[in-house]
Amino acid sequence: MSKMKKMLKYGTVMFASTLVLSACGNGDVPDLDDDTGAADDPDTEETAEGDLPEVEEGDTSTLMIGLTNAPDSFNPFYRPGVAGTWIQRFFYDSLLVMPTAEDFEPGLATFETDDNQVFTVTIDPDANWTDGEPVTANDVAFTLNTIADPEVETTLGTSTAMIQGTDSSGVRVEGSDELSGVEIVDEKTLTITTEEPVDLALISEFLGFNVLIAPEHIFGDIEVADIPNSEAATMPTVFSGAYQFVEYDTDNYVHLEANPDYHRGAPAIETVYARVMNGTALITEFQAGNLHMAAGGGIGMVPVQDVALLEDIDGLVVEENPSFNGQYMIINNERFPDPRVRQAFAYAFNRELTVDNLLEGRGEVLSSTYSTASPYKDEALEPLPYDPEMATQLLEEAGFDFNQTLDFVVPTGNAVREQNGDLIEQWLTEIGVDVNLQTYDFPTWLAMANDLDYDIGLMGWGHTVDPNIASYVQTGGASNNMGIEDSTIDGLLEQGMAGTDYDERFPIYAELQQYLQDEMPIVPLYSDSQFAVRSEALNGGIKEYWAGSLHDLHEWTLDSQD
Repeated sequence: MSKMKKMLKYGTVMFASTLVLSACGNGDVPDLDDDTGAADDPDTEETAEGDLPEVEEGDTSTLMIGLTNAPDSFNPFYRPGVAGTWIQRFFYDSLLVMPTAEDFEPGLATFETDDNQVFTVTIDPDANWTDGEPVTANDVAFTLNTIADPEVETTLGTSTAMIQGTDSSGVRVEGSDELSGVEIVDEKTLTITTEEPVDLALISEFLGFNVLIAPEHIFGDIEVADIPNSEAATMPTVFSGAYQFVEYDTDNYVHLEANPDYHRGAPAIETVYARVMNGTALITEFQAGNLHMAAGGGIGMVPVQDVALLEDIDGLVVEENPSFNGQYMIINNERFPDPRVRQAFAYAFNRELTVDNLLEGRGEVLSSTYSTASPYKDEALEPLPYDPEMATQLLEEAGFDFNQTLDFVVPTGNAVREQNGDLIEQWLTEIGVDVNLQTYDFPTWLAMANDLDYDIGLMGWGHTVDPNIASYVQTGGASNNMGIEDSTIDGLLEQGMAGTDYDERFPIYAELQQYLQDEMPIVPLYSDSQFAVRSEALNGGIKEYWAGSLHDLHEWTLDSQD
């Protein structure tokens, strides 16, 4: 099936009867927002096992998962990292699920619309919170209104930005106490009205799947400004998902137990431990038989150099899949407003060498923010070539101060990215740019980036199937930590969101990709393959479309390995 036909399959159909929808997350929008988004890879060190049980021969009730990046948040309204979002999906449900990049199915609810603008959301009558309270339309309305509250700390503004009564950043319009586009019909029904008709893929992915529904009776009495530090956000106790949060032994493991009353069916596996470790330990634990799967998607990362070791382990399944995500050099646009300087950085980097040597060919050079996995990638747009002479010429034309030293931040926790940081330092030095390479754990680096306290740095972004990247590059975007303020970018993003099908939207995003390459507010580097690793005993695990891997979590089983 062609990319266009894939998008047309769910991008042009007008809904006249109940439609089951779902959406993708990225990792996390990025949360990947990216959401994701911005979703990325926090630093992790190898830690002691604490009170973790060992994997016992014949045990089919306990699942051991390997994470190389620790969860950074259990707050359903604030999910800056893909690892935190991934863990939250075990215990908080979204309205819709997305098992593949093409298909949508019910999560907590179904959607119905006649015009792609007014959506009737019907909550599953059997959906309850783990304290016995029903999941209601009030919970959904509360979640959306909280995300849109101007006082809340959130990474999900892009998810509400399409709803009537919000501005382009997803914030509730000034002077209103509630979103005008969210109306409760009865206990299990509400309507969501968008400002304009929207592409079904957009609302499915960004609102239906990316938003995790929070219990109003738990969060409703907390001042929105106090939510981040509240017990409800740091040690959650009430859930709607397949599992219940039990404990987080910081940087060691997350302990989860099955929710026997889960509305889609009680999980077959009773206990889950998501263990945090570095990449070397991940390999060792697989070799010892102490893990059933790696989390994948940038949070259970197998070092590319070690993939062959896993492929040689009997009883282990290793699959290589393309990724929607990407690695970038972000640039403080306030300090470097001249696009010639930013383009010079791109010409200075031998990105093909990075893919061929550091990734061993298991990935691709990015020309913009879309990889070949995306149906919206403009295949005609080639990456800028490696041309250090052109880089030097552009810097000279821009009057670049070669006597200054640039602060270059490389977050720890991703071995390939760290190695690429060393190469970038070398390549910049070769064109006469002096850099001070600094390494920080990811949370520290993210705080610096948000404060624009850097010159250049490396960052991973989680992307969705839908091409909307407003959270990263729109003026005021939740994950715009580059200081980008560009009316052309903002205008193209608005046009892209207003389109209602693939044919209408593709040329807009193709123009955006060309403009991003011309202005180079960020330097796209590479997208590395993702590896799904699991024991043959596990019936489930990471799938080709990584973001949808947990849609059938409650159905996973473990075979006895006696």
